[in-house]
Amino acid sequence: MKYVFFDAFSGASGDMILGALLDLGVSPSTFRHKMAGLRLPVQAEIREVRRAGLRGLQVEVRSKKGKKSPPRRYGEVAKVIKESEFSPRVKAMSLRIFRTLFEAEARAHGEPFSRVHLHEAGADDAIFDIVGSSFLAESLEIGKVYCSPLNVGQGTIKTSHGLLPVPPPAVAEILRGVPVYSGSIKKELVTPTGAAILATWTDKFLPFPEMNYERVGSGAGSRDLQGFPNILRVFYGEEKNFQSEKAIFQVETNIDDSSPQLLAAFTEQAFRIGAQDAFLTPIVMKKGRLATKLTLLVEAAKMEPLIEAVFRDTHTIGLRYFPVSRRVLQRDVEQIKVLGQNIRIKVATADGAEVNVQPEFADCLKAAREKNLPLKEVQRLALEQYHKKRQKKDTA
Repeated sequence: MKYVFFDAFSGASGDMILGALLDLGVSPSTFRHKMAGLRLPVQAEIREVRRAGLRGLQVEVRSKKGKKSPPRRYGEVAKVIKESEFSPRVKAMSLRIFRTLFEAEARAHGEPFSRVHLHEAGADDAIFDIVGSSFLAESLEIGKVYCSPLNVGQGTIKTSHGLLPVPPPAVAEILRGVPVYSGSIKKELVTPTGAAILATWTDKFLPFPEMNYERVGSGAGSRDLQGFPNILRVFYGEEKNFQSEKAIFQVETNIDDSSPQLLAAFTEQAFRIGAQDAFLTPIVMKKGRLATKLTLLVEAAKMEPLIEAVFRDTHTIGLRYFPVSRRVLQRDVEQIKVLGQNIRIKVATADGAEVNVQPEFADCLKAAREKNLPLKEVQRLALEQYHKKRQKKDTA
């Protein structure tokens, strides 16, 4: 599977997302032919434009009748999507995005979900943007979606509800829990459609990460802002080459006045908080005092809660932390049956070749107790069964 990382330095809208994904290499003619299956009275003009000196693909959706589409309720939007000629996955993805939109609108204006009408975001072009983006995500075999913090812009915007602040209420509702900021541009930079797509799709919002990408797509917004590229960039590559989870910190402290029971309990708690590893090392401190060094490995995003827990739940009054580099093998988990018991097998690979295979200890222990067998015998049977399964698969 593939990943994408959206670089939303200039915000995001439905047409910008559509243009960025199309720019990754999907044929415009194939796209137009597929989108005809929506049976909407619209046509898409796809062209390359410049925004403050940068190129991007702009997708402009126009009504064939020259009239605006009517406001729609969720059921009306869902009917259009369900009766289209897209795959079940594309339909489900599109409906999740629209549910995000309608729920936000209902909260923002204090109306029941069933009575909410969408004006701009329920129009034909918005349906085209959302279903089209979902179709492109499927066509590009996108598995994981990442996104930078969103530049929402500033100022006010005219809507069917009147003059509203940026970000407008529905966008503010959609982006709860999403990292956002306001740059210097006094315009609405994140539209409801763009917010709903990214909030629904994104697995993680993070600053520009370490990644190895294959292609870059650029989607252009409709406005050409002076001195500022109104562009949404998307980086595309193999999931295994996205490294955001591998930048970690080492947190450690020396403790000479805590009981072994307290420290053992804390290491278990550290894993629940998000530590990737936690271990205790016996040391000798000044004046020959026996002590314990607590060491934790944790991602940057989870470091602060872990540090707070160290101060709250151990006796230390100080600690140190620093970034560390590491290399990890690609790890997959397969499942087999041993004596009727499910056993997970952890398979570590390097460049596609197996270098380490280990049965999950907890599964083997449970099976050993269930079958009244020695633990080492269950582990042996698990490895034997795995290799038989692998050999059968290789010769098939």
